[in-house]
Amino acid sequence: MYTNSEKFLTAFNRIEKILKTSMYQGPDIGFSKTVRALRDSNALIKRYSDDLLEFAELRNAIVHNKIDVTHAIAEPHNSIVARIEEIESELTLPKKVTPLFSRSVYAFQESTLLEDLLVIINEKGLSKFPIYNDTEFLGLLTQKGIANWLAVADEPTAPSVKTTLVKEVLRYEDSDNAQFISSDTLVYEAVGFFKEQISQGRRLEAMLITKNGKSSEKLFGIITAWDILEIP
Repeated sequence: MYTNSEKFLTAFNRIEKILKTSMYQGPDIGFSKTVRALRDSNALIKRYSDDLLEFAELRNAIVHNKIDVTHAIAEPHNSIVARIEEIESELTLPKKVTPLFSRSVYAFQESTLLEDLLVIINEKGLSKFPIYNDTEFLGLLTQKGIANWLAVADEPTAPSVKTTLVKEVLRYEDSDNAQFISSDTLVYEAVGFFKEQISQGRRLEAMLITKNGKSSEKLFGIITAWDILEIP
């Protein structure tokens, strides 16, 4: 039966090996310095950096303050062991945006009538739609863009939803409200993209997933700002 300190040290050593592998041919530096060196370029390390730095202190306390070779003076709490094993698992097999966010995406051609798109909004409760000219991505139409169009079109002589094409409504949408990412993108890299855009004052409505992150490729899924908020 393994003690909590043994379980903790086993997980810690595995994490340390993963981190050192990520440093490639870099200098042989300590665990904490490795965490600090990687967190600016690695979304997972950045997410767990505070935990990892605290684990380093606990590891030192266990290793350097043993009563003898078999007994540690400090035994981590069950919750600490569970946490480090959870992080080890995430670092070993990090979650990618696929299959987590794989789903059917309702995309429309620019010649689609707005009326038909509104039917999908009503039936499916969706609010973000990639618009294409054949295979060329033109933009992401959202309820905000539709509302902007309605505000201008609310006149007796304005065209109705029965005759208006989605390409005409797309002109009232923010042109940079979507970003394409590859199916191999890590979940927390996607989270980082959203946060980065917010910090730059840009409203990113969705990320569109394709095999290589190219707009001309088949859509595998979509990640919205609401999806990001639900990631633990």
